[in-house]
Amino acid sequence: MRRCLSTLGLMLDSGQFEGDELLTGVELEINLIDDAGRASLKNAEVLAYLAESDAYNEVSVQPELGQYNLELNLAPRSIATGGFSAYEQDLRHMLHEVDERARKTGSTLVLVGTLPTLRHADATEESLSVNLRYRMLNDSIINARGDDIELDIRGAERLRVYTDSIAPEAANTSVQFHIQVGPESFAAYYNAAQALAGAQLVVGANAPYLFDTQLWAETRIALFEQATDTRSRELKAQGVRPRVWFGERWARSVLDLFEENSRYFPPLLPESHAEDPFEVWRSGGVPKLPELRLHNGTVYRWNRPVYDVGPNGRPHLRVENRVLPAGPTVIDVLANMAFYMGAVRMLAESDHPVWTRMPFGVAEQNLQAAARDGIDARQWWPGIGEVDGVRLVDEVLLPLAYEGLDRFGVDPVERDRLLGVIEARCRSRINGASWQVATVRHFEETHGRTEALREMLKLYVRNAAAGPAVHEWEAAK
Repeated sequence: MRRCLSTLGLMLDSGQFEGDELLTGVELEINLIDDAGRASLKNAEVLAYLAESDAYNEVSVQPELGQYNLELNLAPRSIATGGFSAYEQDLRHMLHEVDERARKTGSTLVLVGTLPTLRHADATEESLSVNLRYRMLNDSIINARGDDIELDIRGAERLRVYTDSIAPEAANTSVQFHIQVGPESFAAYYNAAQALAGAQLVVGANAPYLFDTQLWAETRIALFEQATDTRSRELKAQGVRPRVWFGERWARSVLDLFEENSRYFPPLLPESHAEDPFEVWRSGGVPKLPELRLHNGTVYRWNRPVYDVGPNGRPHLRVENRVLPAGPTVIDVLANMAFYMGAVRMLAESDHPVWTRMPFGVAEQNLQAAARDGIDARQWWPGIGEVDGVRLVDEVLLPLAYEGLDRFGVDPVERDRLLGVIEARCRSRINGASWQVATVRHFEETHGRTEALREMLKLYVRNAAAGPAVHEWEAAK
């Protein structure tokens, strides 16, 4: 891995990377549920059905950590002109194809941040996907800790349970947005994404329940931090950094981030490849840097640096935004993407960068506050101070997003349609998390918590299938 790092440094100095083409990409994780709304451990069967048709290849649809998880990978593209419409068409088509195969196994798809009906008894090592890498990752994390994992999340209610595997983390499903940038622009886009993370969750939270317990508006954040923590109690007390983290300072370069990974986090997966990256580079080739990429995949930053080699054989860099949950609908996912892409571009290209006026610790506090409180969170912003998060989005960041999408060349009709969803969430103060909580409270008037969660999820799936964004959803009756 150190050899990969030194070679990456030489490559960056040589100027052989793709420039600021600002191509984008999307990965979307989904859950499978059965007729009772429980986790359906059928991802291998669904993949087998997909493999029988032209709709599937191992890149576009993959298993995720739990047997009730899948991940969809959309082809990268520009969002100029009709880019968002193309994403919407492709995503709807993929979800339709996967759902058709899922129904053959008695399963249905749901896009949600944490599966609200998941039981602790379902989150065991036996529920992990049949994938050697996931099993090795689980064993490495548990062995590094030396004891069971404690989940202790205090939100609207408190959850405290113990687990002997990382299986509870599979309750999380998210959407990841990628933006390809040149080395010279990487730090600016990365820092802009860090500064924006809290605001993204204010309007995008969609994960209020875990194991029958109401926790944070975006419980994914706390669950991920705790369920994959390799540190023992002693190492926590010594200040050793967690593998799921926001970081501790603004980035200076992409190499800076990869060097942090190497310095702070020991490798978890003992895989090594035959490639000698330096020799490949010296002979005029483009190294794949497999050890660096593998290790980077086991350091869970909320915004992650990515090195990759494109189909054209040239290396490129991406900022991977990992803050947001899946769902609730396709239009909500694309609205979240439009808000992120437009705002992050304007922040990254500003003459007065926000990260020069915001202490790094405040950006992390914004993320934590938004994860806890969602649509009701307070945020801190330069020149304003502490402010209602919805007001920050509506009055400061949405105008930037409009301008940023114009710079991308996004069609004005697409721009207005998608950012209009974010505006409507701000006006109604409804996002996925707040809708779930209000609906569960309604059902709890006549049901216990477990049954109320099932009824809520049934209505959630019906509303999502109908198509409108979450702020327009039918209320519980």
